[in-house]
Amino acid sequence: MAPTKSSNVKADASKESNVKSSKKLINDKVEAILQSRKHANEVFDLLEYLQSGKEKEAMSAVSACGKLFVDLMERGDLFVGKLPQEEEMMEGEYSADDKYRMFMRHRYNGCTEQLLENMEHNSYQVKETSLCTLMKFVSTEGKFPLQKLDWCDHYSFPRELVQTVVQRLLCEGEDMSMLISRFQEFLEMDDVRYYVMCSVRDHVAKVMERNKGAVMPTFQNNVFTLLTTINMPSQESELSNFMVKQGAKHDDWKAAKFKEHRRVFERTWLVFLKYKLPGSMYKKVLVILHDAILPHMSEPTLMIDFLAAAYDVGGAISLLALNGLFILMHEHNLEYPDFYNKLYNLLDPSVFHVKYRARFFHLANLFLSSTHLPVYLVAAFAKRLSRLALTAPPAALLMLLPLICNLIRRHPSIRVLIHRPSAEEEPCNDPYIMEEQDPAQCHALESSLWEVKTLQNHYHPDVAKSAQFINQPLSKTEYDISKLLELSTFELMERDLKTAPSTVPLEFDKATQLLQGSRDVLGVHFCLE
Repeated sequence: MAPTKSSNVKADASKESNVKSSKKLINDKVEAILQSRKHANEVFDLLEYLQSGKEKEAMSAVSACGKLFVDLMERGDLFVGKLPQEEEMMEGEYSADDKYRMFMRHRYNGCTEQLLENMEHNSYQVKETSLCTLMKFVSTEGKFPLQKLDWCDHYSFPRELVQTVVQRLLCEGEDMSMLISRFQEFLEMDDVRYYVMCSVRDHVAKVMERNKGAVMPTFQNNVFTLLTTINMPSQESELSNFMVKQGAKHDDWKAAKFKEHRRVFERTWLVFLKYKLPGSMYKKVLVILHDAILPHMSEPTLMIDFLAAAYDVGGAISLLALNGLFILMHEHNLEYPDFYNKLYNLLDPSVFHVKYRARFFHLANLFLSSTHLPVYLVAAFAKRLSRLALTAPPAALLMLLPLICNLIRRHPSIRVLIHRPSAEEEPCNDPYIMEEQDPAQCHALESSLWEVKTLQNHYHPDVAKSAQFINQPLSKTEYDISKLLELSTFELMERDLKTAPSTVPLEFDKATQLLQGSRDVLGVHFCLE
């Protein structure tokens, strides 16, 4: 017999009542522990509730444990210093107060371990609440340290607890991007950010070495997600938001120094990029490299090894890697003599059909914008682009032809390619070697742009019109190709359909017979008189 609506309502009410009852029971235990030490053993029940598979119950227990141990730390009821084992605690000659504080310190350690476990709970709400509670413990430990301070480089910041939180966020078997997004709030604090970066650096090296540098997509994606949520300060004065105040020793603290932030940021990224990445992640890193990574590095040229390895991957990744290399050459005086050779060899027919076509030609236009490039090199690029134009789709040609025209404008020396009278008479004897990988050996300067002349007979009228540029003197103003980079075949057709023709050529014969006009085939053979 199917349950009735009223029975479902009663069941829901019963569940809600049980939730309220367990929540009240948990809170009562917390109050009892805080009011009297004789109820100290009630803490075991709280820790048991933390392991509950029920979402509401587990969340209530997390919140209750957070309140309990924060209050105990603030009251000084947790043991400070090197904690003895529980067996030693019972056998040793300690006062009742010390034994109580040691007992509660052990329970606190057990609580943090369970909260770390709960960061991999099947309920996101439990994960989030556990994370926030752990960070509340970090804040409280900073104010009321559980270790005796020796005023070392790390001062009173509870870096060990932050390390364990980071290790859980960088899970090897589960995507933690949602929880990392929630963690971003804490990364806005300068000291938290500093120690998180230190923890990421150490943990990545440890995990990747343990796995012998093998690709670990889930783990590496979690690392990348965490690193990209970090907003680095751009100057010393921006370091003002700290979770833990260090008082008189603050100025000597590494986490308060802008130089140290840049140093650990650089080393963290270098350690992460030292190992082989999943193919899709190369693109993600290279897309943000120029504005989110390089500006915050002390020595950006240290990225040369990563960029060289990324270029060897091939395809769009190679182009994005060349973008990073160009920035290092242009802004940081890096010497990389093979740069333009590599760019030249990326130009093949497939470049017109890849996802990153617009970005490719935007960057190619940027790379070739210098007027100090050798004539042979510019001629090689102009010739190769012209040859590729013979098989390119119309949408790509409308961007490619202005780019070739711009190259000729920037470098008047290569106008010989469009002013060689013998080229039209002997098009089959082109000295240009398309298969040659070295632009210096391809004989482009001995050739001509007969391919552009050929495109003047293209079936698409816009392409044929664009190819007419070689028939007339070139102006000094370059074409703005930025609006043409994203042009697709669909957009080209849409544009043509919306354009109303001014004149329509027609040929019309008046019908003189039953089956069409007099010159029609059917009319000739089947006319009726």
